[in-house]
Amino acid sequence: MAKPAPQFSPELANHYSKRMVVAFRYGSLAFAGIGAAWAVIFAAIGWWSVVALDMAVIVSGLTIYVLIRRGHLASGILATQASWMVIVIIMGLLLDVPTAEAPRVSHLYLLVVAALGYLNYQREKSRAQLALIGLCLLAFIVLASAQLDSPYVVVMPDWLRSGGTWANTILATILLAVCIHAMQAEFTRKDKFSRDLMAALWNEEFELVYQPQVDLSQNTIGAEALLRWNSSKRGPVSPLDFIPQAEELGLMTAIGGWVLETGCRTLAEWGKKPQFRHLSLSVNISASQLMAEDFEATVRDTLLKTGANPRQLILELTESVLVTDIELVIDRLNALREMGIVIALDDFGTGYSSLSYLRRLPIDQIKIDRSFVQDAVTSPASATLVKNVVVMSRDLGHTVLAEGVETMEQHLLLARFGCVQFQGYFYGKPMALADFGQRIGDEAENTAHAPGQVLSRKS
Repeated sequence: MAKPAPQFSPELANHYSKRMVVAFRYGSLAFAGIGAAWAVIFAAIGWWSVVALDMAVIVSGLTIYVLIRRGHLASGILATQASWMVIVIIMGLLLDVPTAEAPRVSHLYLLVVAALGYLNYQREKSRAQLALIGLCLLAFIVLASAQLDSPYVVVMPDWLRSGGTWANTILATILLAVCIHAMQAEFTRKDKFSRDLMAALWNEEFELVYQPQVDLSQNTIGAEALLRWNSSKRGPVSPLDFIPQAEELGLMTAIGGWVLETGCRTLAEWGKKPQFRHLSLSVNISASQLMAEDFEATVRDTLLKTGANPRQLILELTESVLVTDIELVIDRLNALREMGIVIALDDFGTGYSSLSYLRRLPIDQIKIDRSFVQDAVTSPASATLVKNVVVMSRDLGHTVLAEGVETMEQHLLLARFGCVQFQGYFYGKPMALADFGQRIGDEAENTAHAPGQVLSRKS
């Protein structure tokens, strides 16, 4: 019977190519195997203190292997790198001191650990990862250049040192080659991904879906336009994958311009239909878009070209705009508000926002991040935080919309706090424009059949 293909969690597959994951997996097993082989040799000699060190090597290798199998590579990779680095340094100081007959070779494994760290750094940049890479390289230089005598050196027989020198050199070289292969696979994957992403806009592979926004009675008052990429080569690609890459490639201004124009055309069509005229449409704007020199002119021209009502258009900004030139941000937002556009601060509470920013920024709406909303029912601290945000925002003259609502319990709690606008799977998932139009038509028909009644429905 054929052996089933290895499975990778979605989270892991989003960031690593399969070849790269396989390289990590078998590299960790090889490291554990090295430790096991030396443990057997030293156990036969009776050097139990060295066997204990080899057991640490085995445990480290098996730990990362298990983490990969369970799809949690990122959560343990830094600790594993640190442990490997310490083990290799101890080996270099106590077991692998250079002699006239045999050079030190264990420090070669530090290059493997540094290469592994670089691969992880490409996935998620962090200072901790950079520090580990730097320490590995520094330790490699010191161990390669200095004798570093120690009174605790374990003196091995010449035959064992000679054999160990050859074995460790060969294995370290193989592992380094595997890391280089994994790097090439990852760079190739990213390069292909970038080319596909750059072509997506011209090949009309992007589309907008619409997630309903509702009032206290769960009647639809608008929607948020969400970008989706249906690649002809890759199928549906998560925004969590392609939006950061688009930012790095400088494509978000062009993609964001397409989103804005497409959203405004939808809004203009809604304005022609009586049952749609009350609807607002929220469109996300990236920091790079907002800071583009011609952004104000682009928005103005888009409104004129499409005929969309600016008072029904909501531009959503994340808190990342607050790390740019705050005075320029304020000027841009004021210019947009003068056009009649509504400004919303998205994902409030997850980034750089503070009371002083809220007082200065010309915004109209606060969107409470879904993480606070979902914890509010079970966590008194989160509930208090959400309540205070609602009260504070209302005192500053902002409307408040709660994102990520998934249960009636969450809806009722937020309503009790004073929230009057909501968005989340409880009211409706992101849907195609035709399906959203059908939803509005059904609501209008229900209202016509039941005049005077307060509707409370979940779609």
